[in-house]
Amino acid sequence: MARALNKLTVRGVAALKVPGRHADGGGLYLRITTGGARSWVFMTASNGKRTEIGIGPAVSVSLATARRIAGEMREAVAVGQDPRGILGTEAPVEEPTVLTFGAFADQYISSVEDGWRNPVHRQQWRNSLRDHAAALQNVPVTDIGTEDVLAVLQPIWLTKAETAKRVRGRIEKILDAAKVRGLRQRDSMNPATYRGHLALLLPNQPKVERGHHAALPWREAPAFFQQLKQRPALAARCLEFVILTAARSGEALGATWGEIDLDAKLWTIPAARMKAGAEHVVPLSDAAMAVLARVKPSSFNATTPVFGIGGAARSNMAMAMLLRRMNYGHVTTHGFRSTFRDWAGDATSYPREIVEQALAHTIQNKAERAYRRGTAVDRRRELMSEWAKFLTSST
Repeated sequence: MARALNKLTVRGVAALKVPGRHADGGGLYLRITTGGARSWVFMTASNGKRTEIGIGPAVSVSLATARRIAGEMREAVAVGQDPRGILGTEAPVEEPTVLTFGAFADQYISSVEDGWRNPVHRQQWRNSLRDHAAALQNVPVTDIGTEDVLAVLQPIWLTKAETAKRVRGRIEKILDAAKVRGLRQRDSMNPATYRGHLALLLPNQPKVERGHHAALPWREAPAFFQQLKQRPALAARCLEFVILTAARSGEALGATWGEIDLDAKLWTIPAARMKAGAEHVVPLSDAAMAVLARVKPSSFNATTPVFGIGGAARSNMAMAMLLRRMNYGHVTTHGFRSTFRDWAGDATSYPREIVEQALAHTIQNKAERAYRRGTAVDRRRELMSEWAKFLTSST
């Protein structure tokens, strides 16, 4: 019987990496999860039912201490006592609280999201994990393995290719962060890694043609805009505002009432939210002001989203879905910037630099940059008013 005890050695314990239970004898096991977490457990049986009792993490409980506690537990079992009572006097070896993937993901996002310039990006991170990685939410972050990640990705890998790519990347970052925090074995493979790992297990996704965002021909814009104005959804108001201001969708989705000067009819987008990293002032036409009047709440503060629901900004997907419902799924929200540019170039005589500034494009030429000062806002106000007049004209 003595030979069945003390099978492990200190050096052997340090070298073990294979997931599973590794017996030391006498009911004591070193348990290693697929994520690399290591802990001591005592296995016993009562009335034909096996019970696993956690002794403590291997990083803080030595092999000698685990053996001593296991020996006391065996004695307790022999005299008909509950072996778990032994742990009552062993405060250092209490079983740690299990941190789930969902809980750690929330911690990770909260710790880094202040560095994301677009608040919609924060929401998309949380929403994508909630909607497409729900199966991982309650799994201990230490235990996430390749099969768990595949179970999340396979149902959407071909049908929602772009979404699947984003979800995979976000899972990979979260698991990497868990490894840095010591919650996963540092030298283990990240099960969400694509190259050389998931790429061998998932089918090739169809290639997506990259290029210009699909745009609506400018002569068709007034007819579309009239239909849009009849739609009651908040997404319709946001899309109206995007079109009237020639803004990027993320800029409008992240707009707060503190950025809007209702008296001066100006929308000042801070540099932190602009693609070029420079503050952008947008003169608001009467039509744009009318959109704001329709969505303006009875009470708000500077941080209240202009196009938010319950204090949270909407997702860009809301406008994409709206376009599909209107049978305009062949164009994109971003494409309306091209519609505006084509209209300005074909149907007006405004200088190129004024149009480029209205689109918040970076201007390299020093002479052109001069338009950013002085009367540039007034010139752009005229341009945006003409654009609004064109959009609202009868067809």
